[in-house]
Amino acid sequence: MGKSLLSIDWDYFICIKNKHYFGSYIENKRTIVDLWYKRYIQEKEQGKDIQDYFYLFPEVECFWSKMKKIFQFDKDIKVYVSDSHAFSYKIAKENHCNKVYLFDAHADLGYGGISSLDFEVNCANWLGKLLKDKIIKEANIIYSPFTKEKISDFDAINQKFPINYFTIEDMDQKIPLSFIHICRSGAWTPPWLDNKFRKFIQDLQLPYTKINCPYRKWDVEHINFSDKIQYKLA
Repeated sequence: MGKSLLSIDWDYFICIKNKHYFGSYIENKRTIVDLWYKRYIQEKEQGKDIQDYFYLFPEVECFWSKMKKIFQFDKDIKVYVSDSHAFSYKIAKENHCNKVYLFDAHADLGYGGISSLDFEVNCANWLGKLLKDKIIKEANIIYSPFTKEKISDFDAINQKFPINYFTIEDMDQKIPLSFIHICRSGAWTPPWLDNKFRKFIQDLQLPYTKINCPYRKWDVEHINFSDKIQYKLA
């Protein structure tokens, strides 16, 4: 029957009300921390608060209860937490998964058509690479209600590989599940929601392995002049 991976991006739950904060980034200290302070300072100088541009989808509170109805968790299911979603490629490959169920605001199939799958594995193409490298047989994507993407954006990839698009309501129940990966995607999700992210992980009530998901301190009350200069250069 094979093994299935449930891969969840924290940005699935986040609505962004300002289009300026969409983009493509590599996760590093600059993108997951410094740029957020830079944006905060820039908006503050215009009399605005960047924190007003983001809010959490209320479904976050009942998400795990829904997942436990849809999926049949293995008794020894393994859970991983990371910052980059690219880690899902490693999980699926090393554990011989043949299906991925992705909850995300982004499809991560590769942006730029089939040729984008010729690049090394990254947070934007890992799912497409799993298909191209014949590691998985099927990808199932459940888009966030806040996604800005369209299924047609990936027509070439959709035609070449077995990819399904679902809503939660469309999904079968009691799908066997062996692995869960929860990623923060810190370049897209703001630091001031990290406490909610940690609560989301704890609400699963399963032990987990944390890999390269550094703590982000968000303290805008104590930004000094030197800090402002540093962040503006980010």
